[in-house]
Amino acid sequence: MNSTLRDAAIAAALSCLSALTHAASARDGETAGPLAIINARLETITRGTIESGTLLMANGRIVALGGAAVDVPRGARIIDAHGGTVTPGLIACSTNLAIAEINQLAETRDDAGGTRISAAFDVQYGVNAWSPQIPVARESGVTHAVLSPLVGTAEPFDDEEEHAALQGGGENAGAYNALFAGQAAMLRLDASPLPVMRARIAMTLDLGQAGAQHGGGSRAASIILVKAALADARHYARFRASYDRGATRTYGLPTFDLEALIPVVEGRTPLLVRVSRAADIRQALALAREENLRLILEDAQEAWLVADEIAAAKVPVLIDPQDDLPRSFEVLAARLDNAARLQRAGVTIAIKGSRNFNSLRPIRLNAGVAVAYGLSRDEALRAITLNPARIWGIANRTGSLEVGKDADVVVWSGDPLEAQSYTRNVIVGGVEQTTPSRRLQLQERYGRPDDGYPPAYH
Repeated sequence: MNSTLRDAAIAAALSCLSALTHAASARDGETAGPLAIINARLETITRGTIESGTLLMANGRIVALGGAAVDVPRGARIIDAHGGTVTPGLIACSTNLAIAEINQLAETRDDAGGTRISAAFDVQYGVNAWSPQIPVARESGVTHAVLSPLVGTAEPFDDEEEHAALQGGGENAGAYNALFAGQAAMLRLDASPLPVMRARIAMTLDLGQAGAQHGGGSRAASIILVKAALADARHYARFRASYDRGATRTYGLPTFDLEALIPVVEGRTPLLVRVSRAADIRQALALAREENLRLILEDAQEAWLVADEIAAAKVPVLIDPQDDLPRSFEVLAARLDNAARLQRAGVTIAIKGSRNFNSLRPIRLNAGVAVAYGLSRDEALRAITLNPARIWGIANRTGSLEVGKDADVVVWSGDPLEAQSYTRNVIVGGVEQTTPSRRLQLQERYGRPDDGYPPAYH
């Protein structure tokens, strides 16, 4: 990056300080008192649509919803939706929100583990709770986000001694393969200084073309290396005491990576596999079956070709319905009705937007595209709310409008799947989120050219 671009990026980051200060103050003193939304079209996700409905929240939970019979207690704050649509908060099922700021500045990127760590990389430690992108995400109706890592540049260590130091013993020295991207985390966008709701919710792995690059140039090599890593993790878990005494066999990964893989091989943590080609999807399904793994597929542009096999394996899929361009040989069969075909086959789908931290609006727009190409509107709404909640294990708390669930609610000006609709109110845990996004602050700052003051003095 040249110095001019770097200076511009730094200046943009510094100008966010006022927004961050406001965000910090907004976190103090907020309460989750009684709050009612009236005159709303309630998209409950599980109970259908309630016209002219009322939704009552208290102590961070939904306590009642229905028609005119819902009793709103005296003193409750009331939001009149004026006929607008109310949905559960949207869930970004795979993104780099709050772990990446400026793509071209490596020092602002915490979504990859680099060359010295693989499975053990844990994105929770890089989360920036004061990221100016979080208000932008909330403004898009997103109340939860799954932060998934990327594989860093896979390069060998300078020498065997350096790798041996990481392994803990000279006998374990060897080539290092950054196969696994690391561990994902769930973020709740509630303006909390500790927004990580759940950590280590999945282990991330690339297969297909990307996996081939990480594995030395071949898809076959990447599968073999993954199997070897899983076998090492099982062996290490069983013979950890022997390893501590130096009385076990050589492992191909550092022990901290093996420790991170133990919940995966024991079936407690799912393996999130990014894969595109139908043949590679079959390999991922076979890997999960042979290794007894819980599997989640991401991207899966050619998944419609093997939809019945995915459904039979009960494997959910995270997809971008607009990702239909044959930009490489592994996505030649990509098509716009991928989501509809998968859903009809019985596959649980979650619709994602751009992975990019500042482009989460396409989540609901992608759902709208899926509707245009055969997915029902109800299933599209489910694919951005309840389905990702189920996939990521938080459906008991959020993802639908139900009594007892967290009050994670969005009031829309119109149909949330329409491009011209926007959020009027975003409520997380029963608290309306009022922290302005940077783009709204810029609009306010520079949108009054006739007030007699230079913009910089506002």
